[in-house]
Amino acid sequence: MPDSILFSPAPYHILSYGTLLGTTFFQSFINGVVAFKVLDRPQFSALQSKLFPIYFSMQTAIPVVLALTYPGSRSALGGSPAGIAGVLDASNRWTALAPLATIFLTGLANMAFVGPATTKTMRDRKSQERKDGKKSYDPPPHSQEMLKLNKKFGKLHGVSSLLNLTTFIASIIYGITLSARIQ
Repeated sequence: MPDSILFSPAPYHILSYGTLLGTTFFQSFINGVVAFKVLDRPQFSALQSKLFPIYFSMQTAIPVVLALTYPGSRSALGGSPAGIAGVLDASNRWTALAPLATIFLTGLANMAFVGPATTKTMRDRKSQERKDGKKSYDPPPHSQEMLKLNKKFGKLHGVSSLLNLTTFIASIIYGITLSARIQ
């Protein structure tokens, strides 16, 4: 049984990659869109504020797993090593290291900085709604404080969305690299 595929990093690499791509696609293009259309704003915000920390943690952790389980290549000319050494190998700088580092950094930025700042701004808007007696998304006019908070939220949401889209594109690029290893 020591020759079993279960003792190889290969299935864990493929399953991790599938989880990353599937989760990113589903959250970005299906779950978020449907939840926004179906739920009231407060429910949508509550759902996203609970999902995003888990989601961004996955986007940060999975590239590390992918680097640890990176498949080496064999060729008549020697190939490249497996694991982190393979990811760091000069021949894989743009095909493995760059996309995995991009996924890690965009997930980390959303998890550690942009996500918490967005959540804080949402709480600040909720507090301002109580002061103003009006929801942040109600038709204008709004108080100067609410206008500033809405602008700040829009910027943070835009940055988070751009980081997430970058993660998705880098995941696809890495998938193309990975598929090139299938003969």
